[in-house]
Parts: sequence; C-alpha cells; structure tokens
Amino acid sequence: MKKKTWIEAAINGAWTRSKQPAIPLAPDEIIAEAIACANAGASIVHYHAYDPVTGQQTPSVEVNTYIIEAIKSKVDLIVYPAISPISASQAVSIEAGELRYATSKILAQRGLMEWMVVDPGSVNMYSNFDSNGVSGPQGYVYINTEATLNVAMDMSKNYGIRPSYAIYEPGFIRWGALLAKRYMVKQPIYRFMFSDQFTFGAPVQDFSLEAYVRMLQLEVPDAEWMVSGLGVNIYPLIETAVKLGGHVRVGLEDSHLGSTEPSWRSVERAVLAVGRAGGEVAVANDVRNQLANH
Repeated sequence: MKKKTWIEAAINGAWTRSKQPAIPLAPDEIIAEAIACANAGASIVHYHAYDPVTGQQTPSVEVNTYIIEAIKSKVDLIVYPAISPISASQAVSIEAGELRYATSKILAQRGLMEWMVVDPGSVNMYSNFDSNGVSGPQGYVYINTEATLNVAMDMSKNYGIRPSYAIYEPGFIRWGALLAKRYMVKQPIYRFMFSDQFTFGAPVQDFSLEAYVRMLQLEVPDAEWMVSGLGVNIYPLIETAVKLGGHVRVGLEDSHLGSTEPSWRSVERAVLAVGRAGGEVAVANDVRNQLANH
C-alpha cells in the first residue's frame, strides 16, 4: 500500500498578535481554524491557547480542555497543544519539567492527549532580519534541560502519548533517539526545523533535508519525519519531502512573521503541492494506522 503524506497545521504559535497579527487567539477562533484546516486536508493540528483579554498565552487546563473537546466533537483530528510557557530562570530550575508539563499532565489524565511537544535540546532563537548584522541579534535561548526532558518522557511513557520532536539542530536527533530508547516510549515524530528569518538550523534547501534524513536513518531507520520550521516558507521542500517518504507542517506558527494567509489556506496549498509531487494526503486515521506498530 502506498504511504500517504500527513499534513499538520500549526495554527498560531507563541508569537502573540504583536508579531503574527492574523493568528487565532480566542478559544472559538482556534476551534474554527482547526476545523477549517481539517476540512482543507490537515490530519494533525497543533495550537497554543491564549487568554483573549490579555492577548498572552495561557496554561489554563479548562481553556485547553474546551478547545480539544470542541474540535474533536466536530472533526477527526490528532490535536495537541503547546507546553506551558515558562521564564528562562524557571527553565534551568529543577522544577522546570513540572512547570512546563503541568497542564499537559492534567490533559493526559483526562484522556485528551494523543501527541505531545517534546523538544530534545536547547537552542539560540535569534532573528536574522538584518543579514548584515548591523542591528545585532534579537531573540532568546530556548532551554530544555535533562530535568525537563525526564519529566516529558516519563509522562509520554506513563500515558502512552507520542512525542513530537522539534529538531532545531542535528544533535537533537541523537539526543531524541537516546531518550526514546531510554524510556521505551512510542516512537517519536521527528520534525526537521528550517528557517528563513531565524539563525537556527539549516537553510530551506534539498541538501539540508537530505542530510537530516540520512542522519535520522542512521539513528532510527524507520522513524516518521516532517519538514517544518519557524519564520519559513517550507513549500520548496515539499516535493523532496514527499519523494523521500516524509510529511509536512504548515500554518501561521511556522509562516513568515507578518503573514496574512490563514492556516487553512496554507493547508490547501500544501495539499496541492503534495499532489504535484505524486503523493496522497492522509486523514487522521491513516496517521494512527501507520503509527500503530511504532
């Protein structure tokens, strides 16, 4: 049977509307956008919950519960939320994992988590808007210590939730593979992160993707993977990804900052790109069935 291509929609991200003005914020906006993405061809949706009054991310268990249950009552999607935002000082504390995954753990206890965010490493998240370096870098360090990852992998194992890895740098593949073996969790999804607007990772070029794929094959030969990123136009990589057996993530979390294209429209364009590459787009149960033995 021909392998189908998954399309994930990341519909808002952590940007707030100050950096990405078109993202959905209110719970009902997030729900409507997720449903529209499913109807456009997405099998997976990732979102960040927001407080519509403050315009900032919220770790509220009840808001997340409402969003996930409402989406799943309307369409069949794999839906997974962001982890809780924490400060840099909290991220290096011994309690970092419990803080990051406090909401996720309750959602898992309620049976609402199929996949979960696990980012196996730390990375400098600096913008690259000024290619001459005149204005200096702007950004922060995204920190995931071993203490954080131990909590995440324990939770993944205890609740049977599949980790979704963001591979910001090549070494994340090795660390992620080691963690999965150590904790004997469901095989993670490896999401290769590209960018046009930030300095992490690799450029949006076929040689970059091919290098990531070859490295993953050395570590985990049968792992599933995706192309994605932040501040990126990922479409030039879709044909190569499909031909190499990978999957695709699009949406306003990943798009160039300031993009006006809604995530459902990005999904529609991804569906067309997959078709041009000779692929067939999966629905949620195709994804589950493909992962059943991993």
